[in-house]
Amino acid sequence: MRLNPIPTMAAAFCVTALTLTGGRPALAVSDCSVDAMVVFDGSGSMAEMGFNHLGEPRIIEARRAVRDVMPYISPYRRMGLIVYGPGNEDQCANIDLRFAPVPSAGPDVVRAVDGLEPSGETPLTEAVERAAQVLEYRIKPGVVVLVTDGRETCGGAPCQLAAELVADSVDLTVHVIGFKIRGDFFGWQGKEREAYENAGTVARCLADRTGGEYRSTETAEELAKALDETLGCPVISRADARRRQTAG
Repeated sequence: MRLNPIPTMAAAFCVTALTLTGGRPALAVSDCSVDAMVVFDGSGSMAEMGFNHLGEPRIIEARRAVRDVMPYISPYRRMGLIVYGPGNEDQCANIDLRFAPVPSAGPDVVRAVDGLEPSGETPLTEAVERAAQVLEYRIKPGVVVLVTDGRETCGGAPCQLAAELVADSVDLTVHVIGFKIRGDFFGWQGKEREAYENAGTVARCLADRTGGEYRSTETAEELAKALDETLGCPVISRADARRRQTAG
């Protein structure tokens, strides 16, 4: 069992969150004093369109979701960003730390995602591990939010990583947002598949084993909502933020 002492300020925030939500348990990320890393899928499949080549490429809808939600999250939480996929290295080595957690990171996240030209493979396991290292997960709490449309394609073992993070971290939570997952995108071969053969995604174990959330999304609106619910503060909803901006 991991013992996670909560600082006085964070404890007060959690009490407030429970009070304002009618006593309902808040998500693990309700304490926005905890730094977060977004791990964003920029692999080649993000350039693909839907069934029968209808609709828009995934990256277009993902950009729309990020632009929609970031202004309502970034004022309240320090965030950083890692992108995997595009790059000049070996395809499985293209994991790009854009920046570590900083205040008011929303515009930087939006610019980075708007500028993505999807290509390459999906080293999601190593990317999540890199994000955990940036958060100094062995000595302080942190949150990782993985946004991906596909399975690990570079030989990583997400379930094994999840077990290691649980064993070694102070209090690291990983949320996984699947975006327009199709067929065997999250399929797996070998023993990693055994525990999650009927669960839809092996990468889901990163969330399940660290106390995080797994969200399956199909539209830009659903993706924005999932980002809001995993990165945002429950006591500060997007609707509240919009009203404040309008009033200002």
